[in-house]
This record gives sequence, structure tokens and C-alpha cells, in this order.
Amino acid sequence: MMVKELDQVVVRFSGDSGDGMQLAGNIFSTVSATVGNDISTFPDYPADIRAPQGSLTGVSGFQVHIGASKVFTPGDKCDVLVAMNAAALKTQYKFAKSTACIIIDTDCFQASDLQKAAFKTDNPIEEMGIKQDVIAAPISQMVKDCLAETGMDNKAMLKCRNMFALGLVCWLFNRDLKIAEDFLREKFAKKPEIAEANIKVIHAGYDYGHNTHASVA
Repeated sequence: MMVKELDQVVVRFSGDSGDGMQLAGNIFSTVSATVGNDISTFPDYPADIRAPQGSLTGVSGFQVHIGASKVFTPGDKCDVLVAMNAAALKTQYKFAKSTACIIIDTDCFQASDLQKAAFKTDNPIEEMGIKQDVIAAPISQMVKDCLAETGMDNKAMLKCRNMFALGLVCWLFNRDLKIAEDFLREKFAKKPEIAEANIKVIHAGYDYGHNTHASVA
């Protein structure tokens, strides 16, 4: 494996309102700042309040620019775009560099999802002319498998999807998960079972990146 040192990187988390993109971005920012990186963030809230699930106007985003030295803006375009559903890919792809790595949850790119996002074909990658590297993973199903023995219901398990994406991004940029674990345990101090479920999923995302040798151009 080749490890490359970067001076700066921009990551954009995007998904449906309620997918926890602000939290994922916040944790990644905190982890990076704690190890000495300078950061600049830009939370991007949905155009509509309580927009229908999977709609183009309900996409929520969080962009963070991290650097080994001073950074002064959240960055223009991102090196990594996390798109948790079809609508997020449709609306946020314009913010990705030509060399960006794009992460998608294939479980949220079903026929109904593509229809809500106004795609005309069943191949959004080809339809949008995306040439960048795409990490297409069944994130929702992997999260369910990861938490199958916790006794959580489907809805509760899927609320942890954002942590899988975060774990994968932490793998890409060699972030220390211990800081993320501490953040989650403090945030969910009154609900330790939720904290531990999220921590389990963040490790699953990190391990997925490791096992598939995921990388950024």
C-alpha cells in the first residue's frame, strides 16, 4: 500500500435531511482539529423544511476543509463526496473535483429513489457522466448486518448509516477513531447503547475501507 502525505483536503458529506450529515462532518472536523489540523467548515442545510424523504430540496450537507497549515475557507470543491442517496448525488456532484472520490450507498439508489431524484435511467453514474472513482457500497445493509444482534429496530439501525460513511472517510485519511469514540460517548452519555452502536458502525466503515483498499486519487 502506498501512503501519500497531503497538505490539505476537502470532504463533503451529503444526504437526506435526518441522515446525520452535520454530525458526521462535525465529528470528522473535531478528530482532525484534535490532531493539529487547521479546519474550516460549512454546514449546508436543506432548502425545504421537512422536505419529503429522498427529494432534491431535502438534501443536507456539511463540507470541511482540513490542512496541515492555515486554511481560511471551507474550500471550493471537494476531494471526497459522500452521497448517501440519489438526490444527494444529483445536487452535490457539482461540488466534486475532477479527481474526487465519490462514496454512495447503493441501497438508496433503488428505482423509487432515482425517480424522486428525477433521474431518467437506472444508471445515475453513467447518466451524469461521472468519470471519478466511485466507492459504491451497500451501506444500509452492512449497517443492519453489523447491528443485527443489538435488538435495535430497522429505523434505529439506519440512523447509524452516517457513522459507516464517517468510518470509511477516517480510513481514507488515517484519522484516529479513539477521538470519534470519545465524542460519541459524550454526546450520547444518557443513551450509552446508542453510543456503542454508532461506535460499532464507525469501526465497520473503517474496516470496509481497509479490506477493500479504498483510496483517494
